[in-house]
Amino acid sequence: MSSAQSLTDILTQGLRKLTGIDRPRPKGYRVINVELKQRILLSPSLVRLVFAGEDIAQARALAPDQRIKLLFPGADGSVPQLPVEGDWHAARRKLPAEQQPPMRTYTIRALRLLPAEMDVDFVLHGVNGPASSWATHARPGDRLQMVVPNKAYSGDPGGYEWMPPAGIRKVLLMGDETALPAIAGILEELQEYPDYPDVQAFIEVPHESDCIDLRCNPQTRLNWLPRDLLGAQHGETLIHAARELAELPPPSTAQRPIKLREGDEEQRPWETATPADNSFYAWVAGESATVMSIRRHLINERGQERRNLTLMGYWRLGTSLG
Repeated sequence: MSSAQSLTDILTQGLRKLTGIDRPRPKGYRVINVELKQRILLSPSLVRLVFAGEDIAQARALAPDQRIKLLFPGADGSVPQLPVEGDWHAARRKLPAEQQPPMRTYTIRALRLLPAEMDVDFVLHGVNGPASSWATHARPGDRLQMVVPNKAYSGDPGGYEWMPPAGIRKVLLMGDETALPAIAGILEELQEYPDYPDVQAFIEVPHESDCIDLRCNPQTRLNWLPRDLLGAQHGETLIHAARELAELPPPSTAQRPIKLREGDEEQRPWETATPADNSFYAWVAGESATVMSIRRHLINERGQERRNLTLMGYWRLGTSLG
């Protein structure tokens, strides 16, 4: 190799370092370290945990239903210490079973960059899993790790489904207590719309005392469905609301009845709306079988177009929520 070539190589390498070409590109999601700052009991079934830490400044939320992963202490009580750079999935898998941090999905309720804080609302349903156990006993100073959308990533990392078309005229929101944080955030966003749409919301909760104050436009038709007051099992009041109370657009003459394949009833529904216009948009989330029943009713019996419906089975009755 000639001296000229060597000099060229050196200059090229130096230029690459200066311009950052050799630096790894930011990923859509990253691990951050957080500490519990405050615990706020919102109702008998809901607690707000306020997390703090300088890493939170590296997070972002693209929608009011933005999902994140929380990493809880392992079976041996060890606090998660996954690397904030590199392949955290691989690092988690390599840990001994008793040290692998359990991972659960939650919604960002609020994100503040100055000071760097994040609110996450937890459903309290007993000490029956690593997440619910941690939420029940956690106190300020306790530490966790989160997997969050990376602010340094210039693309869209996903992890959210609330994407109504511009100028939406009619909105239907339905969910149980696990969807309450997302619905609360959606209602707050909607009240900022210059042309407020016709919004009808149904929220099923365990107790009448879980019907908390939500910030929303005064025109919002907000309907609470407490199971204890109504003497109902999980999902019954939401299904009834879909059948008897939800006000929907006229049936689509072009819509064909949905055909469920064998075994679909055992799967969690997860569909994102792709509306062709701004006439109607539905966002439905909660227990899987309940969402499936509402899905069938809205399409098969009420003639609604599938492309206007966002449906998410957050969890399945009979399995641990936390």
